[in-house]
Amino acid sequence: MGFYDLSKEERNQLVEKINREIIHDLTSNNTENIIKYFSDEDTYIRKTGYLAIGKFFYSKPELQKTILLTLKDLLKSDFEKVRQTTVNAAGEIGKFHFDKVQTFFDTGLFDKHHSVRNAVIGSVKKMGEKNPIPVLAWAKTYLKHSDKEIRREICHGIELRGRTHPQDILPLLKELEFDETRRVSDTLIHVIGQIAYKNGCLKTVVTHLNSWKNKPLIKKALDEIVDVHDRYKKFAILTQQEAIDYIDAHYKAKN
Repeated sequence: MGFYDLSKEERNQLVEKINREIIHDLTSNNTENIIKYFSDEDTYIRKTGYLAIGKFFYSKPELQKTILLTLKDLLKSDFEKVRQTTVNAAGEIGKFHFDKVQTFFDTGLFDKHHSVRNAVIGSVKKMGEKNPIPVLAWAKTYLKHSDKEIRREICHGIELRGRTHPQDILPLLKELEFDETRRVSDTLIHVIGQIAYKNGCLKTVVTHLNSWKNKPLIKKALDEIVDVHDRYKKFAILTQQEAIDYIDAHYKAKN
């Protein structure tokens, strides 16, 4: 029976049980329960497990060293779900203490299993919202990596911060404007569209695009921005036509 097959009361009881058993492991030099929950088939049980680790890291500072050492060992697990959940747990810590968990993302970014790499990107998204300066500085170091998938994943990972603070990620995105890999440039165009439709964001994006030089890519990005204003019209500040009018008035196409 899955987590959400349970009643609310039963879910609360299960969360308490998971928290209780994980804290028991952390205080008794054991990992049996942590591994059990980190490897569970149910996404929400694994999530409860990594949220518990994050909670204990902040509420019980005397356990911080133990938690970091435990996660370091779990990242070597043969089971991808354990490694995936370990990265997600590190992401909870990285929201405020990225320096303590950076190595988890340096390792996880190159994991052989896609679910672990995806956990890195998901963690970059949530950490970037709360702790952008060190997280974006770390992301920047991978934007010129020789592996195209690394470049693409990092581009995707910084998107969420850009939805509310496009000025923070546009300089990083510009690093990719001449990337010759189609998957990377497609992701770049997608991200530009995603960071342009919230309040005040279109102005910031268009102003920055005026400093870019790859005209074919800029055209695709502007087309994507216009399309996004229709696809997300329930959430966009401007109508599609208002977005078109703004671009026409403020994008200074260079000959």
